Amino acid sequence: MNFDFSSEQKLLRDQARSYLTDKSTSNEVRRILDGHETHHPVLWQGIISLGWLRAQVPEQYGGLGSGSAELCVLAEEIGRALTPIPFSSTAYLFNDIILRSASETQKQTLLSKVSAEGLIGTLAVSEQPGEVTPHRIDTLFKDGCLSGSKIPVVDGGSADYMIVAARRTVGVDLFLVSTGQVGMRSKSIASIDPSRNVAHVTFHNTPAEEITKDGRGWAVLEAVYDSAAIFFAFEQLGGATKALESACDYAKTRYAFGRPIGSFQSIKHRLADLYVNIELARANCYYGAWALSEGGQELSLAAPAARLSATQAYEDCARENIQVHGGMGFTWEVDCHLHYRRSKFLALAIGAQRIWQDKLVTRLDSRNCKV
Repeated sequence: MNFDFSSEQKLLRDQARSYLTDKSTSNEVRRILDGHETHHPVLWQGIISLGWLRAQVPEQYGGLGSGSAELCVLAEEIGRALTPIPFSSTAYLFNDIILRSASETQKQTLLSKVSAEGLIGTLAVSEQPGEVTPHRIDTLFKDGCLSGSKIPVVDGGSADYMIVAARRTVGVDLFLVSTGQVGMRSKSIASIDPSRNVAHVTFHNTPAEEITKDGRGWAVLEAVYDSAAIFFAFEQLGGATKALESACDYAKTRYAFGRPIGSFQSIKHRLADLYVNIELARANCYYGAWALSEGGQELSLAAPAARLSATQAYEDCARENIQVHGGMGFTWEVDCHLHYRRSKFLALAIGAQRIWQDKLVTRLDSRNCKV
């Protein structure tokens, strides 16, 4: 059993890293963070031309049909470069739901637009603070229209289409809304990482199309979240690796008492601990990528394991990167806060750590009961 990427996938990683190192610099990230744009339009057009959005889209819908492993490779490089684009909302969530549950007409229309035109899609589920459950979905679908509100909606301010979780007589289902429809309003709101857009979206008798029926929406969401957890974990892995590299580089060049601070035992031990955390996360991510590509039962455990270990690794590396930089690490001019912001943002993207801890424990308990 080989969990490593193939030579072709490693070549894709090298090409992605070269492109993002050149184009997705910290100055470009800061331009979006300090400005009013919802994402970086030039970078978005760049990845469209490179075909990254086509990676997991089947060939009959204009995609490359490459598979999940290629998307994992791209996710890691996007996380490493802090790229300010709506890639995760579109590629990890929107595309997957359309592939799993949309009608053939919807697939042909939407996925071809994602592949060729860079259509931006997102998912709107949460309505209030705390854990999202079917019983906390109050947005209502009636007579072909949606009424309610969603907050926060990641990339809600830049999306062309939105998949909305809403209630009707039987359970929760998923509905497709074209942004700009009558009765729909989207307002960007402040978040810990302004380089990624977050919005408050309201609906008032807004026309919508059905994606799922008979209350199957929540089951589809659970399956999509498991797959997305692997992609988000790779994005976090890339960010954690880059944050550790930043800390190590600074520790080699910053002198105190006539020697590099990296030569002091306290710094060496701190950096070594971070390296161990990253390698643990990497092992879980690679296992998750294998489980996702195989499509077996192992994904139910691999997804929360990868999600938890990568979340912890990124948060630890981002925090300690600031500490290693000392007083300068807390300043706006140094890039440490960019990774700290992104680590906190990604930690909540598809549910907080506590939610994934509960999933892992529940699934382990369920599996043990069957033995």
